[in-house]
Amino acid sequence: MDIENYSGELVRSHRILYTPTSFAKENLLHLQEIGVSTSIKPHKSSKNELNSFLFFEVYSGSGTLSYDGKMFDLSKGDCVFIDCSKTYYHESSKDLWTIGWIHFNGENLRGIYEKYKERGGLPTFSPKDPLSYKHCHEELDKMASGNDYIKDVKINLKLNELITLIMDETVINDDEKSSEDPEPMEKIVAYLTEHYSEKITLDSLSETFFINKYYLTRRFKSYTGTTINNYLLNIRITKAKEELRFTKKTVEEIGFDCGLGALYYFSRTFKRVEGISPAVFRKKW
Repeated sequence: MDIENYSGELVRSHRILYTPTSFAKENLLHLQEIGVSTSIKPHKSSKNELNSFLFFEVYSGSGTLSYDGKMFDLSKGDCVFIDCSKTYYHESSKDLWTIGWIHFNGENLRGIYEKYKERGGLPTFSPKDPLSYKHCHEELDKMASGNDYIKDVKINLKLNELITLIMDETVINDDEKSSEDPEPMEKIVAYLTEHYSEKITLDSLSETFFINKYYLTRRFKSYTGTTINNYLLNIRITKAKEELRFTKKTVEEIGFDCGLGALYYFSRTFKRVEGISPAVFRKKW
């Protein structure tokens, strides 16, 4: 850990360069750098090909972000979440800004970032509660500068809290729910939960609920965060696991009961999702 307080011609900053343990690098979300900087003059900070993800919040002032070929205007309260393996720069405007930033990484973070984008997350967003991010930043700063012998674990928990806050900002789902009646999607979810053992297709759902299937596909993913097929598969696999654990039915019977069909297809599908066959799952539990 290297704590640096710096004041130059362009910027005044406090930062902590953090070196996580090898255990943290291999198993946890881990901190790389955290800090707060205040621009003294308008200036540009550019980076590329970093093995890192960057979050920052604009505490005051304004500026711009260039990322993935696009420009984004930023003002007080706005946040940024980007993959630093891509070239980017951020630049303070004449309305000099103060930003609080966090560089972090983790074995699973790239997958999380892809899920963030899949849910409609953008490189910049205006959070519902800017103070919650600032508090998270302040707590991470305290942890990084402390001497707690399990601080990497605590930092991991706090970074997971940050990710949860960020993922909750994927407001495309929330916007559509607020602007369009959610009742049809609620009914479809209830229908899938009740009729999971039956043959269900997009066409049959479209006919049952009198909804155009293309519109239905888009709305359902917006409402649940996943496709109809994936949602239905999750229900069926969950029901199969319940029956494998708590009944004496044969594996073949359970496959048909849960809408997953004949033994071969059921076993192959179950193993693809769970990583083990139904029979092995039953023995383990």
